[in-house]
Amino acid sequence: MPAALRIELFVDDLDHFADFYTRVLGFAVTDDRRSTDWPYVAVTRDGVRIGAVRPWKAVDQGARTVPTGVEIVLEVDDVLADHARVTEADWPVADPLQQRPWGLTDFRLHDPDGYFLRVTSRN
Repeated sequence: MPAALRIELFVDDLDHFADFYTRVLGFAVTDDRRSTDWPYVAVTRDGVRIGAVRPWKAVDQGARTVPTGVEIVLEVDDVLADHARVTEADWPVADPLQQRPWGLTDFRLHDPDGYFLRVTSRN
């Protein structure tokens, strides 16, 4: 069986997390346990799964972005369509849509909890 990657994020508000990843980035909620004793929600898009739980102590959101944090990279078939969805959702973009020197086209943004995302073309 091939390996898979699953990311778990620590977020302040599970509803804001689910709204952002579904409405702004086109994911679907695939595991919703927000009303349980151990609240959790996961979203999936193609082969990408991102889960979210609340942190058990205060988090420095500034540590989540580059160069100290992690860059979550989503490779998509149609980066222009993804950019349009983000723009239509009126979500702020950190770095505009542009072709990079290495040949890919991407844009960058932060999710509601400060995680840094790069949405990029595949080739």
